[in-house]
Amino acid sequence: MFGFGMDIGIDLGTASVLVYVKGKGIVLMEPSVVAVEAKTGKIVAIGSEARRMIGRTPGNIVAVRPLRQGVISNFDVTRKMLRHFINKACGERSFFRPRVMISVPSSITEVEKRAVIDAAYQAGAKKAFLIEEPIAAAIGAGLDISKPSGSMVVDIGGGTTDIAVISLGGAVVSTSIKVAGDDFDEVITRYIRKKYHLMIGERTAEELKINAGAAYPQNPPLKMSVRGRSLVTGLPMIVEINSDELLEALSEPLNVLIDAVHGVLEKTPPELVGDIGDKGIVMTGGGSLLRDLNKLLQDRLNVPVYLADDPVSCVARGTGKALDYIGILDTSSIYSDDKIVFSER
Repeated sequence: MFGFGMDIGIDLGTASVLVYVKGKGIVLMEPSVVAVEAKTGKIVAIGSEARRMIGRTPGNIVAVRPLRQGVISNFDVTRKMLRHFINKACGERSFFRPRVMISVPSSITEVEKRAVIDAAYQAGAKKAFLIEEPIAAAIGAGLDISKPSGSMVVDIGGGTTDIAVISLGGAVVSTSIKVAGDDFDEVITRYIRKKYHLMIGERTAEELKINAGAAYPQNPPLKMSVRGRSLVTGLPMIVEINSDELLEALSEPLNVLIDAVHGVLEKTPPELVGDIGDKGIVMTGGGSLLRDLNKLLQDRLNVPVYLADDPVSCVARGTGKALDYIGILDTSSIYSDDKIVFSER
């Protein structure tokens, strides 16, 4: 059981949910997947157990992702998933409701913000706040965003990529695009279907991306055998895929990503661009782990690009740490139901 005044931060991602508890660090990291009975709507499994059911469930059970491209697509299922994860992190028998900080994409609408806040309260939060993902990512990556100096963060999640130039605790220029890790998996699936007439599942596509995917040519090329269903015969089939093929498949979303980062730099005041040229760009999020993605960005943008330490957990750590600043900070990086907002003074 945790004591009174417990603070938790939640990275409510399209692909996974991470929970940070103050004083304990990351206590939970599970897929944002819920298995539901199709007819009754009853929750069968949540998180890792539900993810194992994707593509392998009988007709009466559906494995769903209640968040799509960073926003809630199924409110009721999201609420139940949040409650499950909060209870798991805090202990089922905890008598004290936590203050909760949840990360959201920078492009989220007021209606979508309200939906996340409501879901947090219904899941048991005493007080709920939202923070923009790139701000949380910067805090979690250990950047000092309080100074009048430009820091640039590219946070590549499952459903969205959030890009921001931050100074004095707020985003000076930012954008959010709906191209991220899930899109990498999708283009791999389409490429293999088109080239080899082979149908593979999303878990296989993700494993292929992790084990053989790259944003830069590999020497020698990485290889991996994948098993799927032949669209010609309908029978099981195995093909060997190499990193050069995956690079071809990934070229389109990678170009969109590079263009988005370039667009933010173009809108950034010259003084801050100079700071970024000196300090470099920091990449966070699970999607940033694509092999040599930082090298590709560095070559195309002519700016140093670094991968944060433990990039997957940066946003979650940042959400938890951001709660320490409430009451001291103001303006526009944080949202709550009573319109409390803040950024560094």
